[in-house]
Amino acid sequence: MRGRPKKKTDRTRERVLSHGRWIVSGVCVFLAVITWLVFGQTLSHDFINFDDNEYVTKNAQVARGLTFEGIGWAFTHVHSSNWHPLTWISHMVDSQLYGLNPWGHHLTSVLFHGATAILLFLLLRQMTGALWRSAFVAALFAIHPLRVESVAWVAERKDVLSGLFFMLTLMAYTHYTRALDRRRYVPVVVAFALGLMCKPMLVSLPLVLLLLDYWPLQRLPSFRPDNPEDRQLLRRLILEKLPLLGLALASSAITVFAQRTAMQPVTRISFPARLGNAAIACVDYLGQMFWPNDLAILYPWEAARLYPALMILSVLLLAGISVAVFVLRRRRYLVTGWLWYLIMLGPVIGILQVGNQSHADRYTYLPQIGLYLVLAWGAVELCARWRPYRALLAVLAGLAVGGLIFSARLQAGYWRDSETLWSHALASTTDNIIAEGNLGEALHAKGREREAVMHFQNSLRINRHQASILSNLGVSYLEMGRAAESLAHLQEALEIEPNYEDAHYNLGNTYLQMGNAGEALAHYQRALEIDPDDTQAMNNMAWILATWPDARVRNGLKAVALAQRADDLTRRQSHLISATLAAAYAEAGRFDDAVKAAERAFRLASAEGNTARASSIRAQLEVYQSRNPFRDNRSSTRSPQG
Repeated sequence: MRGRPKKKTDRTRERVLSHGRWIVSGVCVFLAVITWLVFGQTLSHDFINFDDNEYVTKNAQVARGLTFEGIGWAFTHVHSSNWHPLTWISHMVDSQLYGLNPWGHHLTSVLFHGATAILLFLLLRQMTGALWRSAFVAALFAIHPLRVESVAWVAERKDVLSGLFFMLTLMAYTHYTRALDRRRYVPVVVAFALGLMCKPMLVSLPLVLLLLDYWPLQRLPSFRPDNPEDRQLLRRLILEKLPLLGLALASSAITVFAQRTAMQPVTRISFPARLGNAAIACVDYLGQMFWPNDLAILYPWEAARLYPALMILSVLLLAGISVAVFVLRRRRYLVTGWLWYLIMLGPVIGILQVGNQSHADRYTYLPQIGLYLVLAWGAVELCARWRPYRALLAVLAGLAVGGLIFSARLQAGYWRDSETLWSHALASTTDNIIAEGNLGEALHAKGREREAVMHFQNSLRINRHQASILSNLGVSYLEMGRAAESLAHLQEALEIEPNYEDAHYNLGNTYLQMGNAGEALAHYQRALEIDPDDTQAMNNMAWILATWPDARVRNGLKAVALAQRADDLTRRQSHLISATLAAAYAEAGRFDDAVKAAERAFRLASAEGNTARASSIRAQLEVYQSRNPFRDNRSSTRSPQG
């Protein structure tokens, strides 16, 4: 029996649906391509010397890769004033896959960001049915220069990862609203919980869901406060969000506890000053959205800019926009977009001030999506009565996207290394003590000590009370052979911050250069008490205990224990630590083990192309093969760390 031929209307509908699927797929590919055009260059970028060390390069738990111990640490420890276990685990996975090669860590961030942009497009199209407006919003999100900090900075993995879970939560919620089945609500809760474990900034998401209920999901068709049915419906929508609000409150409490030491006290920054800076920052972000110029990794807190006229003008502008949105509230996208922007900025606007920045590009990662919604839907409505508006909007959208790609590529280029990044920050800001200090540190890493000292001193002229800068200046003076000045600056650093681990480690190096093994060991030991996973302090202690000419200082068993611990933490991939372990084994009389460790150290140094170190290790290997311990008899004894 032959079936009926399909009607012409059915075939037409199929062609339309097929055509639509091809367009959607094309937009997704386009978003991936423009994301790569802007951020693909970061695969050739280095780590930077601001938080990347705390998060990856000098974080022993992360550097070891994905381990059960590391996963346990991620969930049970606060580190760098943050509790975000999934972010730590993502860094561990990268270390497992790529080691400490920065390209792999950058690749992951680019992929997460690209996926988030595509999900944003699919989500908006699903909720609104507007394909090209959704595509434009997603494109702005993907390649705006304000996104560079979140994507190009490895330590800001928490931004792109939490953004991905934010989109997944909204998609799960949209799926739930189509059929109010409790089973569909479970993925919403799970995705939100996972997002909070990436970055707690998502605490405002339940309020964003209420905005989406208003528009575009239209779950609140009309809201008249005097109508009991409308009030009842609103109450039901709020009650529906209570599980999410509970998670948000728990995350907020954990965050306040984790960041208690980093929060600025009210005695330093008054509450009115915080409110004034918050208003100015909201306006700054608006301006940077349309004119992203002089963007910097850090905008220092400037009390001088908080003059009353600017604060009042900022408040009036924000209030004026809010009043206009209320007056035009029948255009619901205005209400949702504007309140999305303000509400999502709330947790990072500086009322609870963490650090010394006045605002930060990364804080706009998700909030500015609300402004993009207003821009896209407003432009279409504004031009709708003009017949050729589609062609005009297409041209303007193309010009905007092209201009932003050019600007964002330029901005991303500043992140290629620490020297370039901080030099640009100094060119874009004034009195930036952190930029001065970090540029000095970057120059020190390149052996340009005189330039480094100049920038450290510039930073101290702005504010002398900086233990980290005094410590770094002490290191530079030590490299320049000025041990007495090094000692003085490191001691001053410890007077400011007695438990500053880096200063203790650096002071140990200074005493070691001066030939004072006892003081060196004492400060290395103190550094280890503050940070039990400091492999450099372990290594230097072990080297002294294994090779110091004075027998009263040496302790072979303790040297072995320290060197083995450091070797385990670095996954047996450090030629410096392997060489120290060989010396420790020899001091303990374990010459066969010493030979094996030295051979491994030689292979690692040779693989790195470090011929000078390989030659030094070969000489030590010959000593162990002759069944003798190694003695470092140089007049200025130095550890293998240098």
